[in-house]
Amino acid sequence: MILIKNGRVIDPLSGTDEHLDILIDGKNIIKIEKSIEVEEEYTLIDATDIIIAPGLIDVHVHFRDPGQTFKEDLVTGSDAAARGGFTSVVCMANTNPVVDNVETLKYILEKAKDLKVEVLQVSTVTKGMNGENLNDLKALKDAGAVGFSDDGKPIMNTRVLKTAMKISKELDMPISLHEEDPSLIEENGINEFSPHVAEDVMVSRDISLAIAVGSKVNIQHISSGVSVELVRWGKKMGANIYAEVTPHHFTLTEDALEKYGSLAKMNPPLRTPWDKNKIIEGLKDNTIDIIATDHAPHTQEEKDKDITLAPSGIIGLETALALSITNLVDKGHLSMIEMLKKLTINPARLYNLDRGYIKENKRADLVIFSPDEEYVVEDFLSKSWNSPFLGEKLKGKVKMTIAKGNIVYKSI
Repeated sequence: MILIKNGRVIDPLSGTDEHLDILIDGKNIIKIEKSIEVEEEYTLIDATDIIIAPGLIDVHVHFRDPGQTFKEDLVTGSDAAARGGFTSVVCMANTNPVVDNVETLKYILEKAKDLKVEVLQVSTVTKGMNGENLNDLKALKDAGAVGFSDDGKPIMNTRVLKTAMKISKELDMPISLHEEDPSLIEENGINEFSPHVAEDVMVSRDISLAIAVGSKVNIQHISSGVSVELVRWGKKMGANIYAEVTPHHFTLTEDALEKYGSLAKMNPPLRTPWDKNKIIEGLKDNTIDIIATDHAPHTQEEKDKDITLAPSGIIGLETALALSITNLVDKGHLSMIEMLKKLTINPARLYNLDRGYIKENKRADLVIFSPDEEYVVEDFLSKSWNSPFLGEKLKGKVKMTIAKGNIVYKSI
């Protein structure tokens, strides 16, 4: 048994925000009360001045297995997630080979069985991510895929995407979309050469399709202020759409490229202060539902190349919560419970997961963190260290992560 005492429990689903004790037995929470006393043997966690929240859920990570495990693997990715307070993550399918068949999907799910956190997997929408030939989406769902995404590439063929949306609706599965038109991009990862219109035209099309079909659609890693407005319009029109944003897109602007070089290069790119402010407005009024990291590990050798040759993407699992507290909560844009909603119950709803909340007789997935503790980002458990936030002082430190009743990370 684990007994957590004296902590401030915040549960976005129920609206709970009060000091409570939590008792865990096995994989589940068995009691939540003002004061709990236990006669049996137990492990005591004193959570005085600390927040206890549902384990965080990241719906957008790249763990590079199969094919690129020199950048990250399922074990190191899981370790990084646990350190960041995440108890569930959803891996994208642009591995090598891509996850477009049952065999590759089962390979990942089998390897992920005994990791510290729960690793879920999407399959690609199209075979080989070619954007033209649909996978057997039902077979992939039956084999354990939690959704569909060609993330890393847009699906340019509108007819193919509409058909995929129809099938995903029939299967009650989300489809997550990478929104960049390559014909409008001269150079990836740089705002000047990868303009917001490349994102806006795709978001506009895909919202229109979502309205027409009625499928559940996730607009991934939104970066454009215009796209935020388009999502706001789509929701008013009744589209069943979610929108996610990364911490780097609500923290940094395109000027970061001058300071950090390729460590601030990602797709879609960092944009202007106007875009960043529009994103924050979208978070505040719930146009943007989800904070997701797009955790994308690359080696130092790759990132040391000329900025036009270096790959796009940064890691994010170990800094996401602190960046959210530092830049959203501490600056008064969101309350703590509003911010946590975008890291727990909202991502759970997107992927139809029965988690993201704190309740008796439900699984014990918890993050325990000190909201006021400042620290300097000095290292990572991820296999790759490609982050512009290395050396930065942030506020909000994870003290413990509990996944399925097990303490999987501890810094108390």
